[in-house]
Amino acid sequence: MTPTNRAGRRDHPPPRTGPSEKEVLVGFLDYLRESVAAKVDGVPEPEVREPGVPSGTNLLGLIHHLTHVERALFLGAQVRSWPATFRAPRFSSVEDVVSAYYDAVDQSNAVIDACADLAGSDWRPEAKDSCPSLRWALTHMVEETGRHAGHADILREQIDGRTGR
Repeated sequence: MTPTNRAGRRDHPPPRTGPSEKEVLVGFLDYLRESVAAKVDGVPEPEVREPGVPSGTNLLGLIHHLTHVERALFLGAQVRSWPATFRAPRFSSVEDVVSAYYDAVDQSNAVIDACADLAGSDWRPEAKDSCPSLRWALTHMVEETGRHAGHADILREQIDGRTGR
């Protein structure tokens, strides 16, 4: 279910129906993942890192944060400070941050692909704590990515007026 051709994929809507519930959920999630990553296309430094709102939220920070959410939720990675995940490292380029995001997405999708039971709670590798069902995890990740896609839409529009997916 991992997208092989990321360019332009965000312009294709998620499936309305599918052979399985998992394929529909992952279809929505991949659609949102592509939408978020596309929001940094063509945004120069330093604008891609500049806060667009008083909280400090910025485009690159959103992608960096979503990378950590993917790793924590699907791979069991531990996060020391969630607020810190909203700041991309100064030494990392836009390409580095987006590449790390796609790497996390690919690893997450490999875990998702390997699990057949959406209701089970033993799907996450090396889980150190209780694990929600895969159905819950996918639904939460759709919600989390969708929320931040909306933030990214507004931030991008503030930078250069670009809107849409």
